[in-house]
Amino acid sequence: MRIAIVNDVSVAVEALSRVIRSVPEYQIAWIAEDGDKAVRNCSADVPDLILMDLMMPRMDGAEATRKIMKQSPCAILVVTATVEGHTAKVFEAMGCGALDVVKTPSVGLSNDLSGAEPLLAKIRMLQRIIGPGRKSADEPLPVEGRTFPLIVIGASTGGPAALAQVIGGLSPDLHGSVVIVQHVDEQFAGGMASWLTKLTGRQVTTIREHDRSAAGRILMAATNDHLVLTKNLTYKYTAEPADYAFRPSVDVFFKSVVDNWTGPVIGVLLTGMGSDGANGLLNIRQSGWHTIAQDQNTSVVYGMPKEAAKLGAAVEILPIDQIASAINNAVRIGKSRPLARRKHK
Repeated sequence: MRIAIVNDVSVAVEALSRVIRSVPEYQIAWIAEDGDKAVRNCSADVPDLILMDLMMPRMDGAEATRKIMKQSPCAILVVTATVEGHTAKVFEAMGCGALDVVKTPSVGLSNDLSGAEPLLAKIRMLQRIIGPGRKSADEPLPVEGRTFPLIVIGASTGGPAALAQVIGGLSPDLHGSVVIVQHVDEQFAGGMASWLTKLTGRQVTTIREHDRSAAGRILMAATNDHLVLTKNLTYKYTAEPADYAFRPSVDVFFKSVVDNWTGPVIGVLLTGMGSDGANGLLNIRQSGWHTIAQDQNTSVVYGMPKEAAKLGAAVEILPIDQIASAINNAVRIGKSRPLARRKHK
């Protein structure tokens, strides 16, 4: 189990480090002296558990917890020297997603760690909830903390303008992560992400190997290889299948999401030539999740969404100006069962 420490007091850091090292199966993932650094560290390396102090310079533990649970969620245990003196802040942190609270252990310089038992008991309890932890990047992440909706969008011809309209209409506080697969050569992918960011006011980031989704993030495939979601919920690129005409393939990505994502999924297929994404959207619907396809009248090329409609893959077939609100609604009410296909009149 990989455990991170967030605390600005060196004595407390040393005590917590000794407690963690006393259990062979526990490892120190990283140490941060304030909440701001913890948020940045967690974005780059998500541990199994964070021991979060409350009162720190630059950013306190409650605000750090809120940001971590939005950007790169994981289990957080508040560890503070004086619970009684900061009751309001404790409840604020727990309202932001912290799972429990315990006092900082009283551990001297000797080998006596009896004062650490309340902390170790809390860690053992949380370990039963989140699982034993992962020993390498290839092992699956625990399901807890990864249950926010993943909104997957495929597009081709006419896609950039359609994507701008959809992304621009998403709720600012949307509790979900968006991943876009657009048929575009890798030399233009970075420019397209920047263009979408500027046009919509929402940060769109190209995906690098081993990136992860987090609630609020908007990610976009960035190479001529296919984007896939792995079992440990990181992204990677693969050249296979090599014979797919459209790269990156929407079908390949959608199938990997069905196989590996541990939370709700909303599948969206926009304008484009050919049939890529139709089978993948059907897989999403058959797995019990909500699906949307763009209608004929607003598609620049009614190929991909048309094939999805023919397969019965789309729960909703909507004009482009209604798709963002349909996504917002699906996330808000937590749709997870296929509805009768509804075509816009």
